[in-house]
Amino acid sequence: MRKKPELLVPASSLEVLKTAVVFGADAVYIGGEAFGLRAKAKNFTMEEMAEGIAFAHARRVRVHVTANILAHNYDLEGARDYFRELKELGPDALIIADPGMFMLAREICPEIDIHISTQANNTNYMTYQFWYNQGAKRVVSARELSLKEIKEIRERIPEKMEIESFIHGAMCISYSGRCLLSNYFTGRDANHGACTHPCRWKYAVVEETRPGEYLPVYENERGTYIFNSKDLCMIEHIPELIDAGIDSFKIEGRMKTALYVAAVARTYRRAIDDYFTSEETYRANMDWYRAEIAKCTYRQFTTGFYFGKPDENTQIYDNSTYVNEYTYLGIVGSLEPAPGTSGEPAGADGTGLCARIEQRNKFSVGDEIEIMKPDGANVQVSVLAMYNEQGEAVESCPHSKQVIYLWLSKTPDVYDILRSKIL
Repeated sequence: MRKKPELLVPASSLEVLKTAVVFGADAVYIGGEAFGLRAKAKNFTMEEMAEGIAFAHARRVRVHVTANILAHNYDLEGARDYFRELKELGPDALIIADPGMFMLAREICPEIDIHISTQANNTNYMTYQFWYNQGAKRVVSARELSLKEIKEIRERIPEKMEIESFIHGAMCISYSGRCLLSNYFTGRDANHGACTHPCRWKYAVVEETRPGEYLPVYENERGTYIFNSKDLCMIEHIPELIDAGIDSFKIEGRMKTALYVAAVARTYRRAIDDYFTSEETYRANMDWYRAEIAKCTYRQFTTGFYFGKPDENTQIYDNSTYVNEYTYLGIVGSLEPAPGTSGEPAGADGTGLCARIEQRNKFSVGDEIEIMKPDGANVQVSVLAMYNEQGEAVESCPHSKQVIYLWLSKTPDVYDILRSKIL
């Protein structure tokens, strides 16, 4: 059996990084405030990046930092300064697409591993050999590769070279993300991190000068969404991914919530660990994986290009919306008495402690909610009481990011996720 692959999970903020680490990631990839391809994500200040790297390293989790823009001349001096700052922080790897950025990183921080981004369109073993000879440790495969192609790459590259492949998350209508639609329509350049995701918009396609050449389009009363791909999901194909020789299983979603990251990370964590216990264990728990992964926000699922060229069932033609079964309420930041109280009432389990959270969506006293734990448990609890920061009892928390203290029928742990099922 091959070695256990790394589970690489995205993080849009320090809060999400900590969630990814606690919920099972072996490594986390993040972006700074410049030079990454998710300009609309919150991203990390240098201070947050330093705290995140320290948090992850204390738990033996690696941190990879994206610097994968396709750089213009005016980007290069800023990139020099950025790499000098990263050198001081000591992340485990830099994710780079552009050869010029690669050269700068090798010059300024040669001690940090370099991984070649999927944006470099890595589709054959000679490309992998090229980057290995330049000093790259890992190459991220293009999403357009099949497992058969990846397996052949594995057989034709040095054993020490690593292959990283996306196994879950959004797909792109353009080749490995190289899209010009956003720039054309809005002036926001996808290759500089500002994609507006025009592939999710509604279009009508007409080519009046070419009679007889038709693009098949299916529509309903809401219109057509001819570029809108289903989301990649390989939870049912862990053995095939491992057999192909993939070293790092990458989750897409550097703009996703902590709830999404927690749900995906712990499901793939358990699936990978179960498979390395025995294939029988993995197969026996398949229903649990399917159920848990379906609780994430998603656009239906596909296996992408992994088993050959996708057919028409890969696209979603009738809408651009997500399937969403749960509402994200918040993360337990600490356990403490509510402000202005002496620790009473003690709650149903007698701990005398409240869960302090920064709420993300409204809920109320008396609601039944769910505690989502890193070990895979989902614990149903009642909201017994709620206090604001002044220690005043309140019936609900209507204001986004409001700090509240919760008495729950069972006391959660720090970093547990609170969510509620959408009825």
